[in-house]
Amino acid sequence: MNNSVGNAARLLGAGLRALLVLTVICGVIYPLAVTGIAQALFNDKANGSEIKDQSGQVVGSSLIGQTYNLPKNDPNDAEEAARPDLKWFQPRPSNGLGSNSVNTQYSLILSGATNRSADNGAVNGQCTKDAEEGTLCAQVVAAKEAVIADNSTAGYQVKPQDVPADAVTSSGSGLDPDISPEYAELQVHRVAEQNKLDVKQVEKLVADHTTGRTLGFMGEPRVNVLELNIALKALSKS
Repeated sequence: MNNSVGNAARLLGAGLRALLVLTVICGVIYPLAVTGIAQALFNDKANGSEIKDQSGQVVGSSLIGQTYNLPKNDPNDAEEAARPDLKWFQPRPSNGLGSNSVNTQYSLILSGATNRSADNGAVNGQCTKDAEEGTLCAQVVAAKEAVIADNSTAGYQVKPQDVPADAVTSSGSGLDPDISPEYAELQVHRVAEQNKLDVKQVEKLVADHTTGRTLGFMGEPRVNVLELNIALKALSKS
């Protein structure tokens, strides 16, 4: 009996010591070490890839897209469609995002995609104006018409074949912070006109904020919309 109690006590003591040691290693030392290394070597990424404006104020993250819309006519009307503020470069559509119906007191960023196939709503294999309302094809056709109308100016007419795919489709998350250089260039004339800037100035702005493929071969060239709009704001004020 005494041996059994003694063995149980030794096993319990060993288990408690192991728990204490592993808690200190895994719950204190390891997190502190990883956090320290991240802060020392990857400070910007470890803190959320924050983007600051000219005054040094944090205005967003380079990893999360933002919308640039005009204020609603009726802030309390949840059904009122958003209208893009055409003085800014516009990001990709975010049709895949759901609405915050859990607690409407808070404006939440919801990530998601439409999960619809590429031919959803297609008529004879083509996305046309005859596509059923609410389908992916109907959204793409409507978005393409809006891109052409919004970005055509008195001296520049957007051609349907010039509208890139990222101008009319959302990303898998709906929060893509980047657009293609082609979509950014398509918006140059409209942005220049709205901000009373020379087209060459805005073209240079896009070129300066175009990032190439990672390591020269991974991914596609891209333009971060938030960084581009911060530079545009600074240029407009100069």
